[in-house]
Amino acid sequence: MVERIQALEITPANMHEAPLCGIKDPEHEGRRAKERWLKTALKKGLKARVLLTEKGVQFGYVEWLPGEHAWRGVEADGYMFLHCVWTYFKEYQNKGRGKLLIQACVDDARKAKMKGVATVARDRPWLAGSALFLKHGFEVVDTALPDYELLVKKLDPSASNPRFRGDWRRRLRKYGSGLTIIRAEQCPHSIRFADKIAAAAEATYGLKPRMVTLRTWRQAQAAPTPFAVFAVIFDGELVADHHVSVRRFETLMDRVLSRKST
Repeated sequence: MVERIQALEITPANMHEAPLCGIKDPEHEGRRAKERWLKTALKKGLKARVLLTEKGVQFGYVEWLPGEHAWRGVEADGYMFLHCVWTYFKEYQNKGRGKLLIQACVDDARKAKMKGVATVARDRPWLAGSALFLKHGFEVVDTALPDYELLVKKLDPSASNPRFRGDWRRRLRKYGSGLTIIRAEQCPHSIRFADKIAAAAEATYGLKPRMVTLRTWRQAQAAPTPFAVFAVIFDGELVADHHVSVRRFETLMDRVLSRKST
């Protein structure tokens, strides 16, 4: 028997009941933050779809909006920008569902007569790898250290390419001395990751971090990393550019402190 699946489009009417980014608990702080973010982003043209099993369990997600309002360190005006695309659980992977999610974004961009679709990829956690997009007609048009790629599928062949905003070092320096943690409601998981790292920083290193919550797309595009929505910075140096566990944070922090002491 073939299990039926459902592609649920997130709207203001159903967002409170639908699982969001794998979080179903309505009391989860990150989920509540994501709902706040969605209310604003939907007004900016955001589209989000959740893939559900027959039993209502989320196993996939896709989210896109016009590039002018992208929550990444990019300039992608005139493009539709794909924030997230993923499928979870092995039994639902490698069955063409990623392609369907991406194609829904491409179709929406074509309907809106946009230049194409752009996205940021990397072969590390929290973003899809570039291979997924390359096999569906995307091409790499820009890169950023350490391993970020900006990919595009053009609908207008003559359109100029989107690009990373760059100048990352200057952006890092503005956070000054001490420990800073950047988080954003665009990713609901960033809230608890940030809180756990903040607690560990105080307990292990005696550091009380400055917590910066990005509240607008302009702030996200001005962030010091391409991923934008999560970072840990110490004395103007990037410790982590994506969500990490407390153990991983302490390993990275030990390296930074050891280097500074030599």
